[in-house]
Amino acid sequence: MGDKLLARRAARELGIPVIPGSDLVSGLAEAVSAADKVGYPVLLKAAAGGGGKGMKIVTGPAQFATVFNEARGEARAAFNDERLYLERVIVNARHIEVQIMADSSGQAVHLFERDCSVQRRYQKIIEESPSPAVSDRLRQEICEAALTMVRHIGYENVGTVEFVLDQDEQEFYFLEMNTRIQVEHPVTEMITGVDLVQEQLRIAAGEPLSVGQDQIAYSGHAIECRINAELAESNFRPSPGAIGQWQAPEGEGVRVDTHCFPGYLVPPFYDSLLAKVITLGSDREQALGRMQAALGQFKVDGIDTTISFLSSLLSHDDFSSANINTRWLENNLLP
Repeated sequence: MGDKLLARRAARELGIPVIPGSDLVSGLAEAVSAADKVGYPVLLKAAAGGGGKGMKIVTGPAQFATVFNEARGEARAAFNDERLYLERVIVNARHIEVQIMADSSGQAVHLFERDCSVQRRYQKIIEESPSPAVSDRLRQEICEAALTMVRHIGYENVGTVEFVLDQDEQEFYFLEMNTRIQVEHPVTEMITGVDLVQEQLRIAAGEPLSVGQDQIAYSGHAIECRINAELAESNFRPSPGAIGQWQAPEGEGVRVDTHCFPGYLVPPFYDSLLAKVITLGSDREQALGRMQAALGQFKVDGIDTTISFLSSLLSHDDFSSANINTRWLENNLLP
Protein backbone atom coordinates (compact mmCIF):
# COMPACT_ATOMS: atom_id res chain seq x y z
CA MET A 1 0.00 0.00 0.00
CA GLY A 2 3.01 2.30 0.33
CA ASP A 3 3.37 2.20 -3.45
CA LYS A 4 0.45 4.23 -4.77
CA LEU A 5 0.57 2.58 -8.19
CA LEU A 6 0.23 -0.90 -6.69
CA ALA A 7 -2.54 0.36 -4.41
CA ARG A 8 -4.49 1.77 -7.39
CA ARG A 9 -4.06 -1.52 -9.22
CA ALA A 10 -5.39 -3.47 -6.23
CA ALA A 11 -8.43 -1.19 -6.01
CA ARG A 12 -9.22 -1.64 -9.70
CA GLU A 13 -8.97 -5.43 -9.37
CA LEU A 14 -11.52 -5.28 -6.54
CA GLY A 15 -13.93 -3.13 -8.52
CA ILE A 16 -13.37 -0.10 -6.29
CA PRO A 17 -13.47 3.09 -8.38
CA VAL A 18 -10.14 4.89 -8.79
CA ILE A 19 -9.60 8.43 -10.03
CA PRO A 20 -9.16 8.39 -13.83
CA GLY A 21 -5.45 8.59 -14.52
CA SER A 22 -2.39 6.72 -15.68
CA ASP A 23 -0.02 4.03 -14.57
CA LEU A 24 3.67 4.89 -14.26
CA VAL A 25 4.80 7.53 -16.77
CA SER A 26 8.43 6.93 -17.67
CA GLY A 27 9.13 10.30 -19.23
CA LEU A 28 7.75 13.66 -20.31
CA ALA A 29 6.37 12.50 -23.65
CA GLU A 30 4.50 9.62 -22.04
CA ALA A 31 3.13 11.95 -19.35
CA VAL A 32 1.87 14.45 -21.93
CA SER A 33 0.22 11.68 -23.91
CA ALA A 34 -1.48 10.36 -20.77
CA ALA A 35 -2.69 13.84 -19.84
CA ASP A 36 -4.21 14.31 -23.28
CA LYS A 37 -6.22 11.13 -22.75
CA VAL A 38 -7.27 11.91 -19.16
CA GLY A 39 -8.03 15.58 -19.80
CA TYR A 40 -6.72 18.72 -18.12
CA PRO A 41 -6.20 19.75 -15.40
CA VAL A 42 -4.20 16.78 -14.14
CA LEU A 43 -2.29 16.14 -10.95
CA LEU A 44 1.22 14.70 -11.15
CA LYS A 45 1.89 12.47 -8.14
CA ALA A 46 4.92 10.64 -6.73
CA ALA A 47 4.40 6.86 -6.69
CA ALA A 48 6.18 6.65 -3.33
CA GLY A 49 4.72 9.92 -2.13
CA GLY A 50 3.06 11.25 0.97
CA GLY A 51 2.57 14.53 2.78
CA GLY A 52 1.96 16.40 -0.45
CA LYS A 53 5.52 15.90 -1.70
CA GLY A 54 5.93 15.46 -5.44
CA MET A 55 2.37 16.59 -6.19
CA LYS A 56 1.88 19.26 -8.85
CA ILE A 57 -1.16 20.43 -10.83
CA VAL A 58 -0.74 20.88 -14.59
CA THR A 59 -3.41 23.03 -16.22
CA GLY A 60 -2.27 22.64 -19.82
CA PRO A 61 0.44 21.38 -22.21
CA ALA A 62 2.42 24.64 -22.24
CA GLN A 63 3.59 24.27 -18.64
CA PHE A 64 3.95 20.49 -18.61
CA ALA A 65 7.73 20.22 -19.02
CA THR A 66 8.51 22.66 -16.21
CA VAL A 67 6.03 21.16 -13.75
CA PHE A 68 7.00 17.59 -14.65
CA ASN A 69 10.66 18.25 -13.86
CA GLU A 70 9.73 20.01 -10.61
CA ALA A 71 7.57 17.11 -9.47
CA ARG A 72 10.19 14.52 -10.38
CA GLY A 73 12.93 16.46 -8.58
CA GLU A 74 10.80 16.88 -5.47
CA ALA A 75 9.92 13.18 -5.43
CA ARG A 76 13.57 12.22 -5.83
CA ALA A 77 14.65 14.50 -2.98
CA ALA A 78 11.87 13.40 -0.62
CA PHE A 79 11.67 9.66 -1.31
CA ASN A 80 14.75 8.77 -3.39
CA ASP A 81 12.19 7.62 -5.96
CA GLU A 82 11.32 9.84 -8.93
CA ARG A 83 8.54 7.66 -10.37
CA LEU A 84 5.41 9.63 -11.25
CA TYR A 85 1.88 8.98 -12.39
CA LEU A 86 -1.04 11.33 -12.96
CA GLU A 87 -4.69 11.69 -12.08
CA ARG A 88 -7.50 13.87 -13.32
CA VAL A 89 -8.19 16.79 -10.99
CA ILE A 90 -11.66 16.61 -9.47
CA VAL A 91 -12.47 20.26 -8.97
CA ASN A 92 -15.28 20.10 -6.42
CA ALA A 93 -13.78 17.37 -4.24
CA ARG A 94 -13.95 16.34 -0.61
CA HIS A 95 -11.19 14.34 1.06
CA ILE A 96 -12.88 11.48 2.90
CA GLU A 97 -10.96 8.83 4.81
CA VAL A 98 -12.17 5.68 6.56
CA GLN A 99 -10.55 4.54 9.81
CA ILE A 100 -10.05 0.79 9.93
CA MET A 101 -8.54 -1.83 12.28
CA ALA A 102 -7.59 -5.43 11.49
CA ASP A 103 -6.04 -8.13 13.68
CA SER A 104 -4.06 -11.31 13.04
CA SER A 105 -7.19 -13.49 13.21
CA GLY A 106 -8.64 -11.84 10.11
CA GLN A 107 -11.17 -9.65 11.91
CA ALA A 108 -11.44 -6.22 10.26
CA VAL A 109 -13.71 -3.35 11.25
CA HIS A 110 -14.27 0.26 10.23
CA LEU A 111 -14.85 3.21 12.55
CA PHE A 112 -16.68 5.40 10.04
CA GLU A 113 -15.24 8.32 8.10
CA ARG A 114 -13.42 11.57 8.64
CA ASP A 115 -13.64 14.68 6.46
CA CYS A 116 -10.23 16.27 5.89
CA SER A 117 -11.09 18.74 3.12
CA VAL A 118 -9.61 21.90 4.68
CA GLN A 119 -6.11 21.72 3.26
CA ARG A 120 -3.16 23.89 2.33
CA ARG A 121 -0.62 22.44 -0.09
CA TYR A 122 -2.27 19.04 0.39
CA GLN A 123 -1.66 19.26 4.15
CA LYS A 124 -4.71 18.89 6.38
CA ILE A 125 -5.54 21.74 8.75
CA ILE A 126 -8.98 20.89 10.14
CA GLU A 127 -10.62 17.48 10.33
CA GLU A 128 -14.05 16.40 11.47
CA SER A 129 -16.20 13.33 11.88
CA PRO A 130 -18.71 12.40 10.67
CA SER A 131 -18.46 14.18 7.34
CA PRO A 132 -21.25 16.72 6.76
CA ALA A 133 -21.09 15.85 3.05
CA VAL A 134 -21.69 12.11 3.36
CA SER A 135 -25.16 10.57 3.39
CA ASP A 136 -25.96 7.38 5.28
CA ARG A 137 -26.06 5.43 2.00
CA LEU A 138 -22.71 6.81 0.84
CA ARG A 139 -21.21 6.21 4.29
CA GLN A 140 -22.12 2.55 4.11
CA GLU A 141 -20.73 2.18 0.58
CA ILE A 142 -17.44 3.92 1.25
CA CYS A 143 -16.83 2.07 4.53
CA GLU A 144 -17.54 -1.28 2.85
CA ALA A 145 -15.11 -0.37 0.05
CA ALA A 146 -12.43 0.32 2.65
CA LEU A 147 -13.01 -3.03 4.35
CA THR A 148 -12.93 -4.84 1.00
CA MET A 149 -9.46 -3.42 0.38
CA VAL A 150 -8.24 -4.24 3.90
CA ARG A 151 -9.42 -7.85 3.73
CA HIS A 152 -8.01 -8.35 0.24
CA ILE A 153 -4.46 -7.41 1.24
CA GLY A 154 -4.55 -9.25 4.58
CA TYR A 155 -3.91 -6.05 6.49
CA GLU A 156 -2.96 -6.24 10.17
CA ASN A 157 -2.82 -2.91 12.02
CA VAL A 158 -4.84 0.25 12.36
CA GLY A 159 -4.88 2.34 9.21
CA THR A 160 -6.81 4.67 6.97
CA VAL A 161 -8.24 4.09 3.50
CA GLU A 162 -8.57 7.45 1.76
CA PHE A 163 -11.03 8.50 -0.92
CA VAL A 164 -11.91 11.52 -3.02
CA LEU A 165 -15.60 12.42 -3.14
CA ASP A 166 -16.79 14.19 -6.28
CA GLN A 167 -19.50 16.40 -4.77
CA ASP A 168 -21.05 17.23 -8.13
CA GLU A 169 -21.56 13.60 -9.14
CA GLN A 170 -21.81 12.13 -5.61
CA GLU A 171 -19.28 9.48 -6.56
CA PHE A 172 -16.21 8.42 -4.60
CA TYR A 173 -12.82 7.20 -5.79
CA PHE A 174 -10.03 5.34 -4.02
CA LEU A 175 -7.06 7.63 -3.41
CA GLU A 176 -4.50 5.79 -1.25
CA MET A 177 -4.04 3.95 2.02
CA ASN A 178 -2.09 5.15 5.03
CA THR A 179 -0.76 2.11 6.86
CA ARG A 180 -0.38 3.85 10.22
CA ILE A 181 -2.12 5.90 12.85
CA GLN A 182 -2.82 9.45 11.66
CA VAL A 183 -2.70 12.88 13.24
CA GLU A 184 -6.47 13.21 13.06
CA HIS A 185 -7.30 9.89 14.76
CA PRO A 186 -8.68 11.63 17.93
CA VAL A 187 -11.87 12.76 16.17
CA THR A 188 -12.70 9.11 15.54
CA GLU A 189 -11.87 8.23 19.14
CA MET A 190 -14.15 11.01 20.37
CA ILE A 191 -17.26 9.94 18.44
CA THR A 192 -16.82 6.17 18.87
CA GLY A 193 -15.20 5.87 22.30
CA VAL A 194 -12.62 3.43 20.88
CA ASP A 195 -8.98 4.01 21.89
CA LEU A 196 -7.19 3.48 18.57
CA VAL A 197 -3.69 3.54 20.04
CA GLN A 198 -4.63 0.88 22.58
CA GLU A 199 -6.09 -1.25 19.79
CA GLN A 200 -2.91 -0.82 17.76
CA LEU A 201 -0.85 -2.12 20.67
CA ARG A 202 -3.21 -5.10 21.06
CA ILE A 203 -2.80 -5.93 17.37
CA ALA A 204 0.99 -5.65 17.61
CA ALA A 205 0.92 -8.06 20.57
CA GLY A 206 -1.02 -10.60 18.53
CA GLU A 207 -4.24 -10.11 20.47
CA PRO A 208 -7.68 -9.83 18.87
CA LEU A 209 -9.54 -6.56 18.57
CA SER A 210 -11.47 -5.71 21.71
CA VAL A 211 -14.58 -4.73 19.71
CA GLY A 212 -16.49 -6.17 16.78
CA GLN A 213 -18.25 -4.22 14.04
CA ASP A 214 -21.65 -4.59 15.71
CA GLN A 215 -20.25 -2.94 18.85
CA ILE A 216 -18.96 0.16 17.04
CA ALA A 217 -21.29 3.12 16.70
CA TYR A 218 -20.79 6.86 16.62
CA SER A 219 -22.44 9.58 18.63
CA GLY A 220 -22.20 13.34 18.20
CA HIS A 221 -19.72 15.30 16.12
CA ALA A 222 -16.00 15.96 16.63
CA ILE A 223 -13.67 18.55 15.13
CA GLU A 224 -9.88 18.79 15.30
CA CYS A 225 -7.69 21.84 14.72
CA ARG A 226 -3.93 21.55 14.28
CA ILE A 227 -2.02 24.28 16.12
CA ASN A 228 1.27 25.04 14.36
CA ALA A 229 4.19 27.32 15.13
CA GLU A 230 3.63 29.43 12.04
CA LEU A 231 2.55 32.96 11.18
CA ALA A 232 -0.34 32.48 8.78
CA GLU A 233 -0.47 36.18 7.88
CA SER A 234 3.08 35.95 6.52
CA ASN A 235 2.64 32.97 4.19
CA PHE A 236 2.79 30.57 7.16
CA ARG A 237 6.33 31.55 8.05
CA PRO A 238 7.81 29.09 10.58
CA SER A 239 8.20 30.42 14.11
CA PRO A 240 10.73 28.38 16.08
CA GLY A 241 11.91 29.55 19.49
CA ALA A 242 11.20 29.31 23.19
CA ILE A 243 7.61 29.17 24.39
CA GLY A 244 6.91 31.57 27.25
CA GLN A 245 3.36 31.14 28.45
CA TRP A 246 1.56 27.93 27.54
CA GLN A 247 -1.99 27.53 28.79
CA ALA A 248 -4.15 25.00 26.97
CA PRO A 249 -7.95 25.15 27.01
CA GLU A 250 -10.08 22.92 29.21
CA GLY A 251 -13.77 22.19 29.55
CA GLU A 252 -16.54 19.81 28.66
CA GLY A 253 -15.98 18.08 25.34
CA VAL A 254 -12.46 19.54 24.94
CA ARG A 255 -9.33 17.45 24.44
CA VAL A 256 -5.80 18.73 23.83
CA ASP A 257 -2.97 16.47 22.66
CA THR A 258 0.40 18.21 22.95
CA HIS A 259 4.04 17.85 23.93
CA CYS A 260 4.48 21.56 24.75
CA PHE A 261 4.98 23.35 28.09
CA PRO A 262 6.28 26.74 29.29
CA GLY A 263 9.95 26.99 28.34
CA TYR A 264 9.74 24.34 25.60
CA LEU A 265 12.04 25.15 22.69
CA VAL A 266 10.31 24.74 19.33
CA PRO A 267 13.04 23.48 16.96
CA PRO A 268 13.39 24.66 13.36
CA PHE A 269 14.15 21.21 11.96
CA TYR A 270 10.87 19.30 12.09
CA ASP A 271 7.14 19.62 11.56
CA SER A 272 5.84 22.73 13.31
CA LEU A 273 2.86 21.00 14.94
CA LEU A 274 2.47 22.12 18.56
CA ALA A 275 -0.87 20.68 19.59
CA LYS A 276 -4.14 19.21 18.45
CA VAL A 277 -7.35 20.63 19.87
CA ILE A 278 -10.35 18.33 19.57
CA THR A 279 -13.90 19.17 20.59
CA LEU A 280 -16.93 16.93 20.82
CA GLY A 281 -20.53 18.11 20.66
CA SER A 282 -23.94 16.55 20.38
CA ASP A 283 -24.00 17.95 16.84
CA ARG A 284 -21.71 19.91 14.49
CA GLU A 285 -22.96 23.28 15.72
CA GLN A 286 -22.10 22.51 19.33
CA ALA A 287 -18.71 21.06 18.37
CA LEU A 288 -17.93 24.25 16.43
CA GLY A 289 -18.99 26.43 19.33
CA ARG A 290 -16.81 24.50 21.74
CA MET A 291 -13.87 24.73 19.34
CA GLN A 292 -14.20 28.50 19.03
CA ALA A 293 -14.34 28.79 22.82
CA ALA A 294 -11.32 26.51 23.22
CA LEU A 295 -9.23 28.48 20.72
CA GLY A 296 -10.17 31.66 22.56
CA GLN A 297 -8.93 30.19 25.84
CA PHE A 298 -5.55 29.15 24.41
CA LYS A 299 -2.73 31.36 25.72
CA VAL A 300 0.68 31.07 24.06
CA ASP A 301 3.48 33.62 23.79
CA GLY A 302 7.11 33.69 22.72
CA ILE A 303 6.29 32.28 19.29
CA ASP A 304 3.67 32.82 16.57
CA THR A 305 0.90 30.25 16.18
CA THR A 306 -2.00 29.55 13.82
CA ILE A 307 -4.63 29.89 16.57
CA SER A 308 -6.15 33.19 15.40
CA PHE A 309 -6.10 32.02 11.77
CA LEU A 310 -8.02 28.87 12.70
CA SER A 311 -10.57 30.88 14.65
CA SER A 312 -11.26 33.14 11.67
CA LEU A 313 -11.49 30.14 9.36
CA LEU A 314 -14.05 28.41 11.58
CA SER A 315 -16.23 31.52 11.64
CA HIS A 316 -16.37 31.78 7.84
CA ASP A 317 -19.88 31.29 6.48
CA ASP A 318 -18.74 28.65 3.99
CA PHE A 319 -17.21 26.51 6.71
CA SER A 320 -20.13 26.98 9.07
CA SER A 321 -22.50 25.79 6.34
CA ALA A 322 -20.08 23.01 5.25
CA ASN A 323 -19.96 24.49 1.75
CA ILE A 324 -16.30 23.72 1.02
CA ASN A 325 -13.99 21.48 -0.98
CA THR A 326 -10.29 20.62 -0.95
CA ARG A 327 -9.40 23.81 -2.87
CA TRP A 328 -11.62 26.10 -0.81
CA LEU A 329 -8.98 27.37 1.59
CA GLU A 330 -6.38 28.18 -1.05
CA ASN A 331 -8.88 29.66 -3.49
CA ASN A 332 -10.76 31.85 -1.02
CA LEU A 333 -8.74 32.67 2.08
CA LEU A 334 -5.08 32.56 1.10
CA PRO A 335 -3.16 34.98 -1.13
